[in-house]
This record gives sequence, C-alpha cells and structure tokens, in this order.
Amino acid sequence: MYQIVEKQALNPTVTKMVITAPLIAKKAQPGQFIIVRAKEDSERIPLTVADYDREGGTVTIIFQLVGAGTIELDSLAQGDCVHDFVGPLGRPSELEGLKKVAVVGGGVGCAIAYPIAKQLHETGCEVHSIVGFRNKDLVILEDEFRAASSKLVLMTDDGSYGDKGVVTAPLKELIEAGEQYDEVIAIGPLVMMKFVCATTKPFGVKTVVSMNPIMIDGTGMCGGCRLTVGGKTCFACVDGPDFDGHEVDFDEAMQRGNMYHAFEAEARDSMCNLLKQEVR
Repeated sequence: MYQIVEKQALNPTVTKMVITAPLIAKKAQPGQFIIVRAKEDSERIPLTVADYDREGGTVTIIFQLVGAGTIELDSLAQGDCVHDFVGPLGRPSELEGLKKVAVVGGGVGCAIAYPIAKQLHETGCEVHSIVGFRNKDLVILEDEFRAASSKLVLMTDDGSYGDKGVVTAPLKELIEAGEQYDEVIAIGPLVMMKFVCATTKPFGVKTVVSMNPIMIDGTGMCGGCRLTVGGKTCFACVDGPDFDGHEVDFDEAMQRGNMYHAFEAEARDSMCNLLKQEVR
C-alpha cells in the first residue's frame, strides 16, 4: 500500500506528497523518476523523485497541477493510498567527482534540482544555486536550497521577491566574474534550459539538462519523449532524462511538447467538472 503520509501545498499550483514506498526509497537516486497512478483507471504520470528517506521508507514527489492526472492525484488526501507507484526509473544523474557546480532551477523544476544540489552538497561539492519563479507566490524550497548551497540567487520575473529577471542573467554574471564550474545543471521549462545552454556555450562550460518535461509514458514505449541529441534519436525516459544540453535540439522538443496542449486542456476541464460533481 502506497500511503500518502504527508501532503502539503507548496503554493497555489504545486503540491508535495510523501509516500510510503520502502523498496523504491532504498534504491532511488537524484535524477530518477517514478510512475504514479492515483486510482485504478487514472493516467500514468511520470514524476521525478524530489527526495527520499531510506530509513523511513518514503519517497517525496512534488508536482504542478497542470492536467487531469495531476488534478486527480491532488484530490487524494493524507492517509489515502495511490494505486500504483513504480520505480525508480531512468538513469541517475552523474554527480561523482564534481567539485564546483551551478544548479539552475526554474519553477516546479526546482523540485528536481533540489535533490541534486543536496547530494552534491553532502559530498563536499561547492554548489551555487540559481532558482527562478514567475512571482513571490510561486516560490518553493527556498530554505532547502539555502541549506544545500554555498551561494543562492533567487529570481522572480516581476521582481516581487529576490532579484528581478531571468536565471540566465546571474549565471552569466557569475561565469564572467571568474567562477569556474565543472558543470552547470539546468532543470526547468524547455525554453529556460535552452537559454541556459545558449548562455554557457560561448564559455565552454559543460551543461547538463533534464528532459523530463517531455516524458509521457515513462517506459520508452509511446515514443512521446523522443528527441534529437547530437543528431541521434534518444528517448528521455530510458536514455535520460539527463543529456548534454549543448547537443539537444530544443526547438524540436518544444514543438513536440506543444502538440499535446489542446488535449491536456480538454482533459483538465473534464476532470475539473467531474471533481465538482463528486463534491456536490
């Protein structure tokens, strides 16, 4: 039984759940993901592992309410159980040997960036975290990032909290100021990761991106997460989700992601109407 032992709204659109899953907690590594189904007839949702407690036997997931599946998952309460919780899947992030890293997170992608920053910090790596959100109300995991980082820069698009602007601005400033990173790790919306890579490429800084935003099935069967990396076809869920950002064809990935927006909106509206009827 995969029981929800903790549920917390991190902001109006992002929810954190801690779920009992001892076998997954024992094996999970930063960068990997699980597939969850809220109920027997629910859709399969791939979600990156946000944290894990090996001794307590729990796995933490953080998700944004954007479609029918996540809305249905959010309808479950603490004490309820999810029907399926499968993993860990995907390849763990390759973090061994890194001495100084910039971790760049955008929006709910910060939930994926945090366990990477945490593990790097615990192994003695110097971590500079740059996290960005649209506004103050959407900020998540600030305290957690601060504890795992030697330097934390928090950005908001409207300047309502932290510094005003996008994450690429402080990243470029740090590199130009002489910070020599072994690697930049960027996790967030596709367009954000694209421009992080455009920022680091002229300086020759290795940049790794997590292509989890384009995953659908999570097992390599549906082909929805197909992308081109270095001129070759890869699948985010089985070959990644981490890839060399300077080799990813982001324009193709964004075009593929946009194909599903209309279907997602229709499913989201249907689920919202169904949940309203259940409440009545």
